[in-house]
Amino acid sequence: MTDLSLHLVTDHRVPFDRLRDIVDQAVAAGVTVVQLRDKVAGGAELFARTLDLADVVAGRCAFLVDDRLDVVLAARDRGARVDGIHLGQSDLPVDAARALLGTDALVGWTANTPAHFAAAAALPEGTIDYLGVGVIRATATKPDHPQPLGIRGFGELAASADLPCVAIGGIDVDDVAALRAEGAAGVAVVSAVCAADDPGAVVRALRAAWGAVA
Repeated sequence: MTDLSLHLVTDHRVPFDRLRDIVDQAVAAGVTVVQLRDKVAGGAELFARTLDLADVVAGRCAFLVDDRLDVVLAARDRGARVDGIHLGQSDLPVDAARALLGTDALVGWTANTPAHFAAAAALPEGTIDYLGVGVIRATATKPDHPQPLGIRGFGELAASADLPCVAIGGIDVDDVAALRAEGAAGVAVVSAVCAADDPGAVVRALRAAWGAVA
């Protein structure tokens, strides 16, 4: 089973050479999932970046691409290790992605309302591996985000789910213990790591905060 405890979601605003270095440091420090999220790059550029980051991650943790099933399939066809995809509510239906990727892929789905959770529960078992739940706080990395849930709101939704729930949105080190106590299977961060001078040190602090809760 994939360790979902600490996701790094990439920030397209960071120059790619720097992003490669951030991902490398973060994986070495203990990130368990890397998700390439870039809603600005064209298909060819995103494909090239997927191949590049797959080489950087090099199987040390799970590597996902956000939204773009075509890129995931093309990269896997090229021989790159891309473990799966994270899909939003307006993306390709998650059951269609599962059918094309197979049972071994890691498939995440964004959910932030009771209706989303009900839709996830209605899907056949094995369609989704985890739910990405947020935002916890307002975040500049996703300006069109829904109303922030807060830590307590996250906990209320997570308690209603049979699937693992990964918290995302404006999370920093000080939030990790409380989110785990509220039932999070993991936390996902963007700016906390991508904007840090020492990404590895931030990842180690996040891991320590996660591990401090029994």
